[in-house]
Amino acid sequence: MIALVVVILLVALVAFIAIGIFNKFVGNRNRVKDAWSNIDVALKQRHDLIPNLVNTVKGYATHEQETLQQVIAARNAAVAIPTGDINKQIAAEGQLQATLGKLFALKESYPELKANQNFLQLQDKLTELESDLEKRRRYYNGTVRANNTYGESFPGVIFAGMFGFEHFNFFEAAEHERQNVVVDFS
Repeated sequence: MIALVVVILLVALVAFIAIGIFNKFVGNRNRVKDAWSNIDVALKQRHDLIPNLVNTVKGYATHEQETLQQVIAARNAAVAIPTGDINKQIAAEGQLQATLGKLFALKESYPELKANQNFLQLQDKLTELESDLEKRRRYYNGTVRANNTYGESFPGVIFAGMFGFEHFNFFEAAEHERQNVVVDFS
């Protein structure tokens, strides 16, 4: 009889621990998804702003069609990623960020574009959005770190497969953004 009570208590203890671990996985996943939804809102604003920016540049940089087409293609690719596929969205947004850099580099070649009030307002709005996105990405990366660490450490690692633990990718700088900046005054 005592052995049966001990076995029942051990089973109840393991079930209680498993429930706690499962709830921790759910909480971590929901924090990551909440953080991502905050990024997603800002990305939607950026996606909506890009066509206006491209149309403004188009009037001044008529022979820069390749750059404009790359920006639109990167924007369309980012918009086409299904909601919820966070890892693919991160990759597509990195590509879009790279092409936007090329678009802003055009203003140096076109002084009249640099002075265009509409372009300047759109650029300011995009700069503001990028600053907001940076903050949201930091928060997202913190929630991803907590989620991934819990799923890869004890006791979470034991239950990770059983509970369908999701491993999320960090929002990282693109390779071209990591390269050293070269300043040449010659």
